[in-house]
Amino acid sequence: MLGGKQVYKRLFVVGAMIAIALFLSGCTQIDQPITEDSEGFWNSFFVYPLSFLITYIAEDIFNHGFGLAIIIVTLLLRTLILPLNIKQLKSSQAMQMIQPELQALREKYSSKDQQTQQKLQQETMALFQRHGVNPLAGCLPIIVQMPILIAFYHAIVRTEAIENYTFLWFSLGEPSIIMAVITFTTTFIQQKLMMAGSPAAANPQMQVMLYLMPVMIGAFALFFPSALALYWVVGNLFMIAQTLLVRRPMMKQLEKDNGGSKK
Repeated sequence: MLGGKQVYKRLFVVGAMIAIALFLSGCTQIDQPITEDSEGFWNSFFVYPLSFLITYIAEDIFNHGFGLAIIIVTLLLRTLILPLNIKQLKSSQAMQMIQPELQALREKYSSKDQQTQQKLQQETMALFQRHGVNPLAGCLPIIVQMPILIAFYHAIVRTEAIENYTFLWFSLGEPSIIMAVITFTTTFIQQKLMMAGSPAAANPQMQVMLYLMPVMIGAFALFFPSALALYWVVGNLFMIAQTLLVRRPMMKQLEKDNGGSKK
């Protein structure tokens, strides 16, 4: 099982990466419309190309169907970063497979003196090398995909044409209570499925995250344009499908391997 310190370190790393991505993305420009004349590396190479793609699909293919355009581009981006997510899942799986050995090392070198802790670090690194595990490998996919997803968020919020159209029963430019509820629900289901069967699920801190993240995203959806909520819902549904079709088989294989190793 992951220790409390490890969980906090992972949450800190993820939080720091998100903060850096937000800083690099120029989050202060969120209220400025995106056009082909928008200046800056972030706008020119990340935000505007996605805004152009949304607008092209909406106006030239679906007769101003911006809702469908957001769905298609969301699925396209999620599909493109799927290999990164699978790599992250495999890294997580590899870490879980060596947890019994890792826990045994911690118990063996439980003393807090400097010499014992150095020995623990050496043995831990040797364990990682023996199994070909890189504890930081799971962070790389987050680093790569975070700017892409934030750029898409910018493209949705800063493309002025989107706010003038509707999709199904809601206006894309106005908040929707129903969409906020759907966003909260799909985020919770996605988080719950991701944690199911994971040793981290028993950790109290991760249980807090299970409820905190959906509440935060749902609250954002309650005050932001429904176009953004639509993006979150479609992304959540994609991640739910990914969990059911990719992660669960991997977890079952992990349980099978661990069961076989104990015999």
